Amino acid sequence: MTVTVPVGRSVTVKVPATSANLGPGFDTLGLALALYDELTVTAVPNPGVTVDVIGVGEGEVPTDESNLVARSIRHAFDNYGVAMPGLHLEAHNNIPHGRGLGSSGAAIVSGIMAAKGLLEGIVEIDAEALLTLATELEGHPDNVAPAIFGGLTIAWTTPGGPKAKKLIVHRGVSPVVCVPAATMSTALARSLQPASVPHADAVFNLSRSALLIAALIQSPELLLEATEDKLHQDYRASAMPETNSLIQVLRKHGLAAVVSGAGPSILVLASDPSQRLVAADLVAKNSANPWESLMLAVDFKGATVVTHQVEASA
Repeated sequence: MTVTVPVGRSVTVKVPATSANLGPGFDTLGLALALYDELTVTAVPNPGVTVDVIGVGEGEVPTDESNLVARSIRHAFDNYGVAMPGLHLEAHNNIPHGRGLGSSGAAIVSGIMAAKGLLEGIVEIDAEALLTLATELEGHPDNVAPAIFGGLTIAWTTPGGPKAKKLIVHRGVSPVVCVPAATMSTALARSLQPASVPHADAVFNLSRSALLIAALIQSPELLLEATEDKLHQDYRASAMPETNSLIQVLRKHGLAAVVSGAGPSILVLASDPSQRLVAADLVAKNSANPWESLMLAVDFKGATVVTHQVEASA
């Protein structure tokens, strides 16, 4: 007997934005932020996928099976050998695209979480499987891990698959994300990375990455030193000169500013809420182009999914 998802089953998913790298923690550290994409997926009688996009990406991203969320749902169904039903997706997007806030990771996690909810009672998808499925699509676990689990995550890969550890961020850490109008291609940013780095730079980043964990969970007063980096930000600076210039200004004023993910947004890890206002003011006064400063809390919950069973009409 073929197992199928009943028509009318519906799920609601909520996934946070993320900021990866956090300065020295290249491809390893990620932070979940309280800015969310929300998704409703309903199994419908007709085959295929339709997508309504509201908010960010409306009129720009695909509204059929090629949509990244839809492809992620299919990836999970295919992994478990279950036929995917006809689906209608309604995506309410708030995470900016192409700005270094994990929008593609959030889309992938949204799809994987939706599949988890749709398959409830048919296949049980645990946390390890969620991370594996999402990483298979994203390529790196540093963005999808905090999107799934929330908080601060350390992600790494093993021969058996990706792993992640969630840590709780000190209540004194107050993030602000400064978002420009311009976008940045993650592929372009990665292409600027050298194949190897000096030994001294590698050691420098090892020390700062270890210090950053301590700063984020225990000692926020160390955040400025802990966010120093020699592995990726300088190499990418030429592709986003205003981002680089503003980071230098912010850091000269004692603020722990770093490139958010692949950029061009800037993440400031303030050690008290008043510093966030200082950061926003400095960006406004020193930028030639418009930037939006988002005062965001750390998200501690990560992605959530709720399953509803709606009776199909006769």
